[in-house]
Amino acid sequence: MSFDKHRDIQKIWTVHERIFSDIHRAGAILEPGNWEAYDPFLLLMEDKFQKGAFDKHPHRGIETLTYVIDGSIGHYDSATGAGGTLQKGDMQLMTAGRGVVHNESPVEGETVHTLQLWVNLPRKDKMTAPRYQNIKAKDVPIRKEEGATIRVYSGSSGDVVSGILNHVPFTFVEILADQGASVIQDLPGDYNGFIYVLEGSGTFGENRVEANKGQAMWLGSADGAEMSHIQVTANENLRLILFAGPPLKEPIAAHGPFVMNTMEEIKQAYADYRNGTFIS
Repeated sequence: MSFDKHRDIQKIWTVHERIFSDIHRAGAILEPGNWEAYDPFLLLMEDKFQKGAFDKHPHRGIETLTYVIDGSIGHYDSATGAGGTLQKGDMQLMTAGRGVVHNESPVEGETVHTLQLWVNLPRKDKMTAPRYQNIKAKDVPIRKEEGATIRVYSGSSGDVVSGILNHVPFTFVEILADQGASVIQDLPGDYNGFIYVLEGSGTFGENRVEANKGQAMWLGSADGAEMSHIQVTANENLRLILFAGPPLKEPIAAHGPFVMNTMEEIKQAYADYRNGTFIS
């Protein structure tokens, strides 16, 4: 068995933006429902929205990662009392655990551009205490290569390691590469992962798949290797995000903002929310 595998790109797709209202447009990068294929990830949305697009809402059984591409957004959570503002380049990892009710809202008249990823929690952590971690852009660890900058929000890249606390040890990096530059990102061999191109274009993977802004790619298997790498070459100035993490391989029951292991647990989440014991 090889201990290091250069990964291919398994599939590529284009993300299509939909208009939900005059103050909210969004594209599904990872469509919900593909639980086994995307494990441990549940969905990823790219949202452009103004104040009023979302109201306060609950979550249980997941972590949500919010990354601000542009603009600023206020957030408040009734479980921990946490609040504040996220700005361009900031990231928040919210552990809903047993339950939070929160809201995210731009300032009046401003459109904010975000990515929000839902990460499944393992069965043992579904009812853990809620937690917020806000990572400011200026505090993100950086790995520098010739012609490229890798911002390590979660997990690691080479010798650079994020200090964020994870229930599921996923990797999230943003790569900015000048035209012609090449970068190799290392990943454990058992991780599932994907790439989304925010700006520019590049060539990806051992099979040299070309992709442009607005396209996403699923990484091929590492075929049992202990470690793996994915190579990225910028055809023009390139900006992308990469997420990867270990599959949980647990049953999933999901409805609305709740993701548990059984439908009985989903029903209990709704009952708790209705009767006021959701965040007690």
